[in-house]
Amino acid sequence: MSKITEMAKDLGQALGRTDEYQALKRAAETVDDDKDLAALRTELEKLESEMVSLLQSGNEPEDEQKERYEKLARDLQAKPQYQRLVAAQTNFDKLLKKVNETISSGIQEGAQGRIILPN
Repeated sequence: MSKITEMAKDLGQALGRTDEYQALKRAAETVDDDKDLAALRTELEKLESEMVSLLQSGNEPEDEQKERYEKLARDLQAKPQYQRLVAAQTNFDKLLKKVNETISSGIQEGAQGRIILPN
């Protein structure tokens, strides 16, 4: 395994141990364990798929479908477990953004250096 790959694996393991990831994992498990919430998500995804198919074939979804979709989305977003999942995902995304910015900064610094590291 190359040194870069090993470093990436180490970074992944470190991210997996962060509070942000652990909170996201717990929130996702809570959502997955909630049968009512799972049914709601499944119904919403099915309806969304139907609507996308209609749009791709050049047809407009019926008003009833649009209203049903909006109601299901509101119902889903009103669930505290779902809100916790969204908040946890947002926090983890912020952490990943910081990590990516730091990596980009390191790449720029590395590109300016004259020392070439072995693979």
